Amino acid sequence: MSKPAVFFDRDDTLMRNVPYLGDPSKVQIFPGTADALDKLTHAGFALVIVSNQSGVGRGLITIQQVALVTEEMQRQLGDSYFTGIYNCYAAPGQPGDDNRKPSPVLLQQAAVAHDLDLAKSYMVGDRLSDVLCGKNAGCKSVLVLTGPSSPEREVARNEAHYVAADLIEAAEWIVIDSKRK
Repeated sequence: MSKPAVFFDRDDTLMRNVPYLGDPSKVQIFPGTADALDKLTHAGFALVIVSNQSGVGRGLITIQQVALVTEEMQRQLGDSYFTGIYNCYAAPGQPGDDNRKPSPVLLQQAAVAHDLDLAKSYMVGDRLSDVLCGKNAGCKSVLVLTGPSSPEREVARNEAHYVAADLIEAAEWIVIDSKRK
């Protein structure tokens, strides 16, 4: 039987965004992230990271650096929470950029690989592209206000199923909402 999932953007959702981060020593997990992930894991969700990492396509960082940053993030969290990690390395306008969020392709790939039920799943992120990615995949989308304010934020607020101040609030809402189904 397919399992529900929570898909997460990485930067400014789970950890502070440092543009084109290739240095693991600069990883800063947001407070409460591990608690939120614990809550969702105990509620029966598979957890998956879905991230645009265009710095690779732009030649600013390598795939290996992205992997080292992700390893450091997981080390700081103290547990291997994630069923899968899916990155799109293409920069806009490059081959493969059709897999970039807001495209649902990475969520669909994860769903097939891990037998996930997209209709019972959630996408959590800090940008309009994250919100639309979830909606495009048939998931509910949660906007977290952990990233910088931007003109697109109001559009994202209107598109999201729920707006949360942080990941803890998002996790609490997801657990409650999933029981309504």
